[in-house]
Amino acid sequence: MSAKINLLPWRLERRKVREREFYLMLGAAAIAGVLLVLAAVGVHASWLDNQEDRNRYLRTEISKLDEQIKEIERLEERRRQLVARKDVIERLQGTRTQMVHMFDQLVQTIPEGVRLTAIKQSGQQLTLEGFAQSQQRVSGYMRQLEQSEWLTGTALRIVEAKDEDQRSRFSFTLGVRLIQPGAEAVETGDELAFPDEAGARS
Repeated sequence: MSAKINLLPWRLERRKVREREFYLMLGAAAIAGVLLVLAAVGVHASWLDNQEDRNRYLRTEISKLDEQIKEIERLEERRRQLVARKDVIERLQGTRTQMVHMFDQLVQTIPEGVRLTAIKQSGQQLTLEGFAQSQQRVSGYMRQLEQSEWLTGTALRIVEAKDEDQRSRFSFTLGVRLIQPGAEAVETGDELAFPDEAGARS
């Protein structure tokens, strides 16, 4: 008589144990995957936060630099204005003596029978307008101007007969150049006008 052993319960038990182990491993793998994903998300979020902090810092520093650049540009513009103003003042001071000599020479050289009505200046070039009793008076005035050490290059531009008034028979326009060794004239284009009576010598 042979003994019969029923192995079915043991196999079923072993299969259940393996199934439990499989599910446990599957659950552990799922949890590990979730943890890895959460860790990756956390690391990525931390990187993003750090990068955003850097970006905010850079934006703040760039804004500061922009303000400093604007301030530098304002200061540079102010410096250019001051330098330009200083140059104008220096040129005006440099020509102050020249202008005194110019008027002095105009007074000394104008002969009797000639009177000036306007003086126009463009740089070193002067334009003299006035009236004379005769053309000879105009010629004499030109010779007087040429003898001046501050005036040169006298040129007659216009001379016209006007009326029978002995004091104003001829109107004239002369060109003459103002010179001052070692100095530069200021470009102005100013016009100095005189009353008809000014400069008259009769």
